[in-house]
Amino acid sequence: MSLLLGIDVGTSSTKAIVIDTSGGVRGVASAAHPLAQPRPGWTEQNPADWWRSSCQAIRAAIANAGLAPGERIMGVGCSGQMHGSVFLDERAAPGVEPSPEAVVRPALLWNDQRTADQCQQIERRFSDDPATARAALVREAGNAALTGFTLPKLLWLREHERANFARTRRLLLPKDFIRWMLTGVIATDVGDASGTLLLDVDHRDWSPRLLRAFDIDQGLLPPVLESASVAGAITTSAAQLTGLAEGTPVIVGSGDNMTGAVGAGIVEPGMVLVTLGTSGVVYAHAPQPRRDLADPRQPGRLHTMCAADGGCAADGGLASAGILQAAEPRHARGSWCVTGCMLSAAGSLAWCRESLCPEASYDTLLEEAARVPPGSQGLVFLPHISGERCPHPDPLARGALVGLSSAHGRGHVVRAVIEGVCFTMRDILDLVRASGIEVQRVRIGGGGAKSDLWRRILADVLEINLESTNTEEGPALGAALLAGVGVGTWPSVAHACAQTITTTDVCRPHAALTSYEPSRSVAKGLYATLRQSFAKLAGGVETSANDTSASESIEPFADAPSATRPSHLT
Repeated sequence: MSLLLGIDVGTSSTKAIVIDTSGGVRGVASAAHPLAQPRPGWTEQNPADWWRSSCQAIRAAIANAGLAPGERIMGVGCSGQMHGSVFLDERAAPGVEPSPEAVVRPALLWNDQRTADQCQQIERRFSDDPATARAALVREAGNAALTGFTLPKLLWLREHERANFARTRRLLLPKDFIRWMLTGVIATDVGDASGTLLLDVDHRDWSPRLLRAFDIDQGLLPPVLESASVAGAITTSAAQLTGLAEGTPVIVGSGDNMTGAVGAGIVEPGMVLVTLGTSGVVYAHAPQPRRDLADPRQPGRLHTMCAADGGCAADGGLASAGILQAAEPRHARGSWCVTGCMLSAAGSLAWCRESLCPEASYDTLLEEAARVPPGSQGLVFLPHISGERCPHPDPLARGALVGLSSAHGRGHVVRAVIEGVCFTMRDILDLVRASGIEVQRVRIGGGGAKSDLWRRILADVLEINLESTNTEEGPALGAALLAGVGVGTWPSVAHACAQTITTTDVCRPHAALTSYEPSRSVAKGLYATLRQSFAKLAGGVETSANDTSASESIEPFADAPSATRPSHLT
């Protein structure tokens, strides 16, 4: 039987998964890698650690799959944390053996916040008027300038580490570095490239206008491919380190938000994925790019990016060598997506437990919250405990419990936390609809969605059915499915998802939204009421949209009893 491998380079570990062509998981493994924080607000990682953890995870996943005689890995797909900047020197060149020694300095990650000044510079390049600068950038790049994005990091390097910038010959994203180590081929995909602020999102290639605006040589940037395209093949040295066969095709893949959507089957118009990880993400598939310009006061709260559903199912050289199943290339341009991210979704509940009642299990807290009626009897939680990105792009935003009285107990607080997150997710979904995207089906994922109570409340607040699926492997599974399309197992990403991903449960609204309306109306106005107070408490610093970017979804129920963690994705 043909098998496929997916790799996902996360912030804390690399995960590898082996699946068969039915979508069945044959083997899974992960390996940790360290995170460095050399200064407050700075986050870095050594790409050599990603390579080490990738080799370990790949070998372990293959071993766990227990390959039978005649079975082989037919293709490899890559996924990874978005926006991170890997700077490589002159050794990242054709004909030169890939090596971590080519790395100029540690990679700047998605949640690194050192680039606030560069974000302001980027916006000022488009207009001296702050009221119109961000909208002009959103029209050009599809997104506002955020500290998490890649372009601000490149500008920071040029300004603050001139010697390192002078040595830099190539800029890669995290999963692209791993693919380069596997194949020796420099490339990226349209989805990850969308998060750099340098892509023409409409035409799915680097923007000459943006490159000129910031005086960036396009030679620094890798060629851009559709996500299911074959980028190269496993080299002799990579085969020795990973256990993969030399010559195995490696597909370009995409960023973890995009591959996570593929892993949940969100590949057709009208489909939306709501993810309750540490952060909360609303991901909507779109047939055309949609700019978030509905509110002239806050443009760019949503992100316009390329979806990971395009590619070609063969490459001339690999097909002629008999590696690929398809005889002729089949080129397919992909679609787009719109995403909105709140920074503390299930992370808010994790904070609540760890800070207020660490002795209690999640089971106990959720049981107590389930006994509290909708609306938490007048207690409202504002979930911006890590600053906020959407619907309020403000790093100084903070959390709040409003309406607290002596009549409230622990169950009220826990339910208010869950409801506050759901209210914010509803605000983001309303922004998605306002951008012109029709919402027909919503699927749910992430650690927080493993709670029956949370699913029920979210279905009530969103006023829509929430579908659970037969898999919880997320981005790594999406990368493996992209690999299958790349080697010709399936003719398209949509077909791959239709063949492997099924709905296992539907949570339908059971309480009218009016039950939550008093609390929701208060929650909706709280940020505007408290915004200036948040700024004063932070030392009077002006708020801005230069917040962190979130692409990691961390399990908040890792220490909960197994009863709270069903095997299917919910």
